[in-house]
Amino acid sequence: MVAWAYFTMPTEQELRERQAEQARQDSITAVQEDSQQVQQPAGDTTTAGEEQSGSDTGMPSVGGQEEDEIREMGMFSAASKADTSETIVETPYYKATFTNVGAGPSQVMLKQHETWNHQPVRMIQDTTQSAYSLGFLTTENYNVETDQLVFEPLSQDENVILEEGETTQLQYALNISDSQRLVYTYTLSGDTYEIDLDIRFEGLEQTIVGGTVDFGWKPQLRFTEKYASTEATYASAYVFTGGEMEQLKLSEAGQNERNYNGSIGWVATRTKFFSQIIKTDNSTQGALLVGQQTGATDLSTTEHHYQSFITTDISQENTVSYQMYVGPMAYKDLRRYHEEAYDMVDVGYSWLRWLSDPLVKYMIIPYFGFVEDYMNVGLAIILFAVLIKMVLYPLTKKSYRSMAAMKELQPEMKEIKEKYADDPEKQQKATMKLYKESGVNPLGGCLPNLLQLPILITLWRFFQNSILIRQQEFLWASDLSAPDYILSLPFSIPFLGDQVAGFVLLMTGAMFVQSKLTGGMGPGGGGGAAGGPNMQALQYVFPFMLLFIFNNFAAGLSLYYLIYNVVSIVQQLLIYRQMDQEKEAANA
Repeated sequence: MVAWAYFTMPTEQELRERQAEQARQDSITAVQEDSQQVQQPAGDTTTAGEEQSGSDTGMPSVGGQEEDEIREMGMFSAASKADTSETIVETPYYKATFTNVGAGPSQVMLKQHETWNHQPVRMIQDTTQSAYSLGFLTTENYNVETDQLVFEPLSQDENVILEEGETTQLQYALNISDSQRLVYTYTLSGDTYEIDLDIRFEGLEQTIVGGTVDFGWKPQLRFTEKYASTEATYASAYVFTGGEMEQLKLSEAGQNERNYNGSIGWVATRTKFFSQIIKTDNSTQGALLVGQQTGATDLSTTEHHYQSFITTDISQENTVSYQMYVGPMAYKDLRRYHEEAYDMVDVGYSWLRWLSDPLVKYMIIPYFGFVEDYMNVGLAIILFAVLIKMVLYPLTKKSYRSMAAMKELQPEMKEIKEKYADDPEKQQKATMKLYKESGVNPLGGCLPNLLQLPILITLWRFFQNSILIRQQEFLWASDLSAPDYILSLPFSIPFLGDQVAGFVLLMTGAMFVQSKLTGGMGPGGGGGAAGGPNMQALQYVFPFMLLFIFNNFAAGLSLYYLIYNVVSIVQQLLIYRQMDQEKEAANA
């Protein structure tokens, strides 16, 4: 751990470069703010906390939306209308603004979720055109992008309100000639985050080269969490193809594109807790993922822009159909949309997915879904930690008994070590003979904890990424999916930062107590035999290391491990007491 910290610590030159980049970004922001203040009319009373055009109260976002140049598209450009219009659709799940510029949603606000500062979650960075664009090449050698074309709205309603169980349709048309037009039909439901789109090509069979079109999501997704540098680690694009999920994630400033050929299940872009996904019923030719990053990943001013497109064949009926999802990365909603969509949520390392997936999908998520109506999520985490410790109690008991037996042998092992100090081979034989005569397995304290390790790793990964605990309050923690900082330091410590989390401090204290009881170290009752300066030092060093590791993780994760270790201490004391009683009875 010390070696890793040493070799990964930024150099002084890197720190200076980051500070210079930060100063440059701050200067640009200051100039932009001054410019906006100068240009703001005298009668404008907009306050800092209100929604402004082109901004989101200073919140970073995924990417920067660049205005596409309006280029010539032949007869499709000529078909564009001059007037623009909007239709607002409101359901129990979202409020979306549909525009005839590109014929699609220009804004989507989720009604059941908020940002960290209690603002509405607006999925799309400010734009006046459709987030979705259909692209294709014409026989006149024009590249058509429909998000730059102005359609005729066939639905006249300006406001549509849907209740659960209700559906409606919005239609747009691009009238090219009396016998040629492009018709969009959106089907919207009050029961889901999904949006269905049917596109009909009337009289255009000989116009589109190859009979294929590209459909995708172009604008940026907004960040929603307080710590943008942490959320940036989740911003990425995905494609599901060939039964496997592929991810495009940039680790440094620059731009990258990835093309995929063959059958495509779906494409997506995401932030930490929200995503947009596109799939189709038509046959597919491939997909394209595009990523752009403006600076270092850990800078809060860096913009992360990801786009995803799917190449689709036009059917024999001259139609293509798409099903889009714009909403939270919640298991129930994603599972309803596509069987494999929830795989974007990191629930464990790839080598452990055989255990992590069923554990999360069939135990953890159903548990929280059941108890959410009866108790606070913080209390649910506490109860869950207690239940896990009860399930693992047989392994814990075996581990503690083995460690206690090893402690009993310490005097004899010390004598063997002194007697054969100059002969390691005889020392080893004598030690093994002692183990055999005493009926002690030297690995008995380790193996039970190794069997628990996959479960602990799964929970460690899941609690950091799950929307289940997002914005759930408990005690002093205002959001269990974010760190619960309670102390601010006048300086910054590498890896720790300049703030200290509350549950992490309590967890570290519990680890010290537990390590002292076991005479060694290890989460959940891990440890080894007491004795020796190395083990004595580790019982203090290991909990201190965990303070650095867990300090910037989700508060819900630290709360879980705090309770896990407290219950381990109680179990440990009870087991040792039981062993003392058994020893007294045997002596009597």
